[in-house]
Amino acid sequence: MNDTKDILEGTFSYLDKENMIKDLEGISQHIEKALKLGEMYSNSIFADNENVILYKNVKNITFLGMGGSAIGGNLMTGYLADEINVPINVIRGYDIPKYIDKDSMVFAISYSGNTEETFSTLKQSHEKGAKIIILSSGGHFEVFTKQKNIPFIALPSGIQPRVALPFLFFPVLKVLEKIRLIEKRDVEIFEMLQILNKISGEYGFKSEVKSNLAKKIALSLFRHLPLVYGSEGILSAVAMRWKTQINENSKWPSFWNTFAELDHNEIVGYEIENEVNKLVKIVYLEDRNGLLRIKQRASITKNIIRNKVREFITCTSIGENKLSRMFSLIYLGDMVSYYLAILNGINPSPVDCIENLKKELKSN
Repeated sequence: MNDTKDILEGTFSYLDKENMIKDLEGISQHIEKALKLGEMYSNSIFADNENVILYKNVKNITFLGMGGSAIGGNLMTGYLADEINVPINVIRGYDIPKYIDKDSMVFAISYSGNTEETFSTLKQSHEKGAKIIILSSGGHFEVFTKQKNIPFIALPSGIQPRVALPFLFFPVLKVLEKIRLIEKRDVEIFEMLQILNKISGEYGFKSEVKSNLAKKIALSLFRHLPLVYGSEGILSAVAMRWKTQINENSKWPSFWNTFAELDHNEIVGYEIENEVNKLVKIVYLEDRNGLLRIKQRASITKNIIRNKVREFITCTSIGENKLSRMFSLIYLGDMVSYYLAILNGINPSPVDCIENLKKELKSN
């Protein structure tokens, strides 16, 4: 273990050739830029008050996206579920549901601007007369928005989509503020940025293992199977985010589930002792201000299965407001997945399997 620990005490430039760590440690700056971007575009798109009223009176909100481009929609769904008056949904695929029509607001999000599945749902939404806003760094989406005169939020290019989360979440937040579907978030944003500024130093690559929670968790998960458990509400999509970041950054299998649903099925999978469960390490994402009943369920579940799996790790959110609690755990997961990549001796940026799949699809 000491040899493995030493890997995380050095510099990682020999593996991290695209310098992902710079973008990860600069999360606060990315969020501030994303907020300004959202403010600028929402002021432009909704300069006419009639346009504000038109969008405010929608009957549903749908996010179109795949992979890292869609996670902002999943996070927004959990974040606003208890306060917004219209249904929110995320479509990850080729087709849209029948309910999408002229009374729907659609955020079509593709960081690259070339996502095949999302482009299909974008065209269908346009044919249905939905009120669309496109977020992209270019590609086919930018061409389409010019052809069809659709509101467009241009995202900065040159970032891995999974690291570009601030630009996929906060401009949407600003749009929803602008059309007065939600109240302004200034207090929440201030607290969140303070917390992220603090923990980005604590989890940063220069911080030693002994005082770095992200490195400690990565060392614990190394060569094991991480199962990430969130809770209904704001941490369901955060658990999904952990799972996908471990997949893409660490090049490692990982799975996720949510309390209380997992207590109705997955818990039974630990009844029989077996070699697979001995490799399992559960990461429980606990919302410090979450439902007491969920915390009770998690505690009882832990007691039932703790001797059937290798380890049960609890990570508790930081902050009072929802944004802080969400993004403190998102950031911890991002950094854990990065350090797992380093421990695996792999560059976290490339996703060769995905690129090879795209090439095969193009030839068919």
